[in-house]
Amino acid sequence: MTASTRRLFGTDGIRGTANRAPMDAATALRLGQAAGRIFNRGTHRHRVVIGKDTRLSGYMLEPALTAGFIGMGMDVVLVGPLPTPAIAMLTRSLRADLGVMISASHNLFEDNGIKLFGPDGLKLSDAQEMQIEALMAGDLAAALVPPARLGRASRMEDAPGRYIEAAKQSFPRGLTLEKLRIVIDCAHGAAYKVAPTVLWELGAEVVPLGVSPDGFNINDGVGSTAPGKLAEVVRERRADLGIALDGDADRLVMVDEAGSIIDGDQILALIAGSWQAQDRLRGGHVVATVMSNMGLERHLRERGVGLLRTAVGDRYVGERMREVGCNLGGEQSGHMIMTDFGTTGDGLIAALQVLSVLVEERRPASQVCRRFQPLPQKLVNVRYSGSSPLKDPAVQREIAAQEERLGERGRVLIRASGTEPVIRVMAEAEDEGLVEETVALLAEAIRSRAKVPA
Repeated sequence: MTASTRRLFGTDGIRGTANRAPMDAATALRLGQAAGRIFNRGTHRHRVVIGKDTRLSGYMLEPALTAGFIGMGMDVVLVGPLPTPAIAMLTRSLRADLGVMISASHNLFEDNGIKLFGPDGLKLSDAQEMQIEALMAGDLAAALVPPARLGRASRMEDAPGRYIEAAKQSFPRGLTLEKLRIVIDCAHGAAYKVAPTVLWELGAEVVPLGVSPDGFNINDGVGSTAPGKLAEVVRERRADLGIALDGDADRLVMVDEAGSIIDGDQILALIAGSWQAQDRLRGGHVVATVMSNMGLERHLRERGVGLLRTAVGDRYVGERMREVGCNLGGEQSGHMIMTDFGTTGDGLIAALQVLSVLVEERRPASQVCRRFQPLPQKLVNVRYSGSSPLKDPAVQREIAAQEERLGERGRVLIRASGTEPVIRVMAEAEDEGLVEETVALLAEAIRSRAKVPA
């Protein structure tokens, strides 16, 4: 089995429609068994930490995974709704053998997903995921432990408090958020309790939004993928800043006091500049993905900092950071990895880094958070069914023609989504009209060859 033939794992764990394979209880049970088989190593008492967001289907997947791990002789620590970075942190601090986050991130409630973390708090590698898939396809009965060696499940009541304190410790000593009015949109997701608490305990006047989960409303018109409501509330309440997290709080988007969006590229530029000034930026580079704006690359280059690009996915960003010794990386979509504080994207801690600069500079967010002028960039999603239209020779010819046409004036990026049947078409150049025309031509070429789902 190769990475290209993986059936279950995508760019960020397993994801799908709840109560339909692979996001059904039967698959979750086998996943727990297979992962438990691989990570049940040595003679010590094995432990797995399981967290989730606020989706209704979490009540189905959590006990199924628990049963799978217990049947492999692993103790299960249940922590309830907590951000993904909190699960990575707890996996390490509790010396667990495995961490599990049940979440479909920014998707609506109908979907769910499962992300796995190793004992080091890092997302599993492609090779480890393929190993799990291979075991799931086979007979696991022989690996089940005898009755006397079954694991136990327990609930950890102080898990939120541990993460709250860790987040507060990331904020510089001697600074306070007093006199700042901050709107925090938790997307009715995993951070609905911890994020407002952290901001309030650091001194802010907190205006909460998206903090009333009911199992169905996660990411529904709120959160980092729908910041319009946040911008509206920021303007209405005359707030200094707005913070929008996604369903599992591993990414963020911000808005300034005027309600204008601050994306991941601007946040990366701001944190990089702050850390460089404090001599904290390591490795001489920042790691981003192929989606990051060329304006970010130019901005960093002018300051003597290189930009290294990876495939889309915060796991690939993290892997590249470890390879080159960087401590800052992220995605335009809002994943920010800061290895000084954690092993995976953390929207809340990234927001605190921005807030520390806002406090120190004593200027409005509209001035502090606009670090560079982005080049015109446009992204269009083209849905399809069946095989990918990118394999069609006519589509390949059109892509080559547009790349040649742009030359050094810009770039084209065409990629298939790792989580849904969508081709993402992006173009970037200094000429906005050229960007619009390029994307339109490419999207039409792909659409003409795609079987559009009903």
